[in-house]
Amino acid sequence: MDFNVKKLASDAGVFFTRAVQFTEEKLGAAEKTELDAHFENLLSRADYTKNWTEKILRQTEVLLQPNPSARVEEFLYEKLDRKIPSRVTNGELLGQYMTEAANDYGPSSPYGQTLIKVGETQKRLGIAERDFIHSSSINFLTPLRNFLEGDWRTISKERRILQNRRLDLDACKARLKKAKAAEAKAALEGDAEHELRVAQTEFDRQAEVTRLLLEGISSTHVNHLRCLHEFAEAQATYYAQCYQYMVDLQKQLGSSRGEVFPSTFVGNAEAVVPPPISTSPPAATLPLLQAVSPNPADGTMNPAEVKPPASGTRKARVLYDYEAADSTELALMADELITVYSLPGMDPDWLIGERGNQKGKVPVTYLELLS
Repeated sequence: MDFNVKKLASDAGVFFTRAVQFTEEKLGAAEKTELDAHFENLLSRADYTKNWTEKILRQTEVLLQPNPSARVEEFLYEKLDRKIPSRVTNGELLGQYMTEAANDYGPSSPYGQTLIKVGETQKRLGIAERDFIHSSSINFLTPLRNFLEGDWRTISKERRILQNRRLDLDACKARLKKAKAAEAKAALEGDAEHELRVAQTEFDRQAEVTRLLLEGISSTHVNHLRCLHEFAEAQATYYAQCYQYMVDLQKQLGSSRGEVFPSTFVGNAEAVVPPPISTSPPAATLPLLQAVSPNPADGTMNPAEVKPPASGTRKARVLYDYEAADSTELALMADELITVYSLPGMDPDWLIGERGNQKGKVPVTYLELLS
C-alpha cells in the first residue's frame, strides 16, 4: 500500500510538472525543444496519411454498402468477432421477384417469358456485385482498416510518449536555468544537471523509436498502392461482367421482340421501328482498362545511353523508396531530389531520372514533380 501511495504521488508530481510546462509554453513563458525539419515532415505526412486513409475507407464502405443500417449491423458483427451473415443483394432479390411474378402470370406468356429472362440476368448481376463487394472488402478495405487500427494506434501511442519526454526535458532545462540564476548550492545544481542528462537520453531514445515508425509510412503507401490496383481491377472486372450480361439479355430480348410486337399496328400512320440492338459496345461505353503495373513495357532503350533534352527537364521529390528491378532502372530513396524528363515514345507511367552520374527509368507514381 505504501508503494502504491508513493507511486501515485510521484505520478501526480510528474503530471503536474508537465501540465505547468505545457501551459507556460502556450503562454510563451517557457522555451520549447523543437524537432528537426525532417521529423516535422514525417509527422505531417503521417497525419495526412491517417486522415485520407480514414476518409477513403469510409467512402468506399458507402460505395459498397449504401444502406447505413446494414453498415452499422456489419460493424457490430465485426466488433463482436462474429461472422457477418450472407446478405442477398438488391439485384438477386429483384430477380427472385420477377421469376415468382412470371410463374403467376404464366411462364409461357410473352410477359412471363420476358420476366424470367430479365430476372435471371438480375440475379447474375447481383451475384457479380456480391463477388465484387467480397473481393474489395478483403483486398482493399481490410488493409486500410488494419493500418488505422494497428500501425496508426502504435504511432499515436509513441507520439504521446515522445511529447511527454519532451515536456520532461524542457522542465529539467527550466529547473537547471533557475538553479543557476538563483546561485543555488552546487549539489542542487548537480542534481538538476543529472536530471537533465537523464531526460535528454530518454527523449533521444523515444525520438528515434518514433522516427522509425514514421518512416514506415512509406511502406504503408506502397502497400496501399498495391491494394488500390487490386480494387481497380476488381471494379473493372465487375463492370465488364455486368456489361456482358446486359449484352446477352439484349440479344435474347431482340430475338423475341418481333414475335411479341408486330411491325405495324392498326390506326398508326406509320410503323414504329425500334432502334437496332447493337451486339458490340459503343466506343465510349466501356473503355478498355489497362492494368496498372510497376514494370514498364519491354523495350530495347538503354537509359544510360540517353542524353537529356536541351529543355523540358524538371526536378522531382521522391515519395517512397524504390528498388530497381534491373540495370535500366534507377533506385530511389524517399525525400531525395532528382532530375527527370521524358522522351518521345516512352511509357507515360515512366520517366528518365538522373542523380549525379547515375541515370535510369523511374516510375511516375513514386514522384512529386516540382516546378
